[in-house]
Amino acid sequence: MDAKQTIIDSIKNNLDGYMNIVQTLYENPEIGNEEFKSMELLVNYLEQAGFETESGYVVPTGFLGTYDAGKTGPTIAFMCEYDALPEIGHGCGHNLIAAIGVAAGEALKAVIDEYGGKVLVVGTPAEENFGGKVSMAEAGVFDDVDVALMVHPGNENGVGSRSNALVPLKFEFYGKSAHAAASPWDGVSALDSAVMSYVQINLLRQMVKPNTTIHGVIKDGGDAANVIPDYASLEYYFRAPTMDYAREVSEKAIEMVKGISQANGTTVEISEYECAYEDTVINYKLADILTEKYAELGVEDVQPVKEIRSGSTHVVAVSYRCPTIQGNIKIVPDHVSAHTTELADATISKAGEEGLVKGATGIALTALELLKDPALLEEVKAEQNETLEALASLT
Repeated sequence: MDAKQTIIDSIKNNLDGYMNIVQTLYENPEIGNEEFKSMELLVNYLEQAGFETESGYVVPTGFLGTYDAGKTGPTIAFMCEYDALPEIGHGCGHNLIAAIGVAAGEALKAVIDEYGGKVLVVGTPAEENFGGKVSMAEAGVFDDVDVALMVHPGNENGVGSRSNALVPLKFEFYGKSAHAAASPWDGVSALDSAVMSYVQINLLRQMVKPNTTIHGVIKDGGDAANVIPDYASLEYYFRAPTMDYAREVSEKAIEMVKGISQANGTTVEISEYECAYEDTVINYKLADILTEKYAELGVEDVQPVKEIRSGSTHVVAVSYRCPTIQGNIKIVPDHVSAHTTELADATISKAGEEGLVKGATGIALTALELLKDPALLEEVKAEQNETLEALASLT
């Protein structure tokens, strides 16, 4: 039996185990940095599949599964996400992402002895808020990885996209409370500073470059109508095609807020309340290989790399360390978006199961192609180096 068929059979033969992972995570959603049971479930599966494992890897809910063929060859990493959203559960399909990463890793393990190298299955938690991949990339987890792969479920088939850089800022205003009817003149309204800042930041929107977005909420605004609020806060995301411009826009907002706070007699504290994300380094050679593998598997309407994307993701941190791809697999109709209960429910449906098989097989076969053809892997790595050098020349 050839290696391609071994990979295909591995995923199909172990499908019940993978769908058990999907179902269990669906029924027991855990938000970012709290995914201890999810981590345990995935690590236990990998151990039974013959991987050496480490729990609490880099971050408390991260993990690493390793299989070493024992002879020289490339290191291929498959990434798992497994954090859920508050209230919604696995509305971004991370339960399916986790199973796809495990399935692809186990499938490549079945053939890598022939070629040499290592298979890594990397558990990267807290994608939605705290950026587990960022912490892992900064710790050097991907520095010796030749290629990192994953697949995200959604409403289209694709081979990745650019993403916007993200700067998350929290503005906390401090004033002085007073009775709003009896002695309002004794108070200093933190809420007034928050509201005026909210309006001013909104006015900034028309003055930014295309594909730049600013969105935020009043997080705290007081507890009672008859009390001048002594504390209020805003939480904002500033997104742009590059981190330099996202920082530039966020700095403009910071200066506006400082002026408003001073004018109102309040003080303000400004912090990055979540992890900042860079923009994505695209590897078109990897995208071409995954496109070819999807075609072999009968995946239809595969979208090319999307050059404009408004969202952000922490896979970008990995993309600066090694050639990386985050493909897409369709499990819901076009009108269903991410971060919905509809997408969560689809992960445990027949469409979710089919998406798991095609997504995992697609990236496992992509990895196999690189094992079989060292020259092709060198092309992938050469493109990565050229892109990073070009980006460095712009700064």
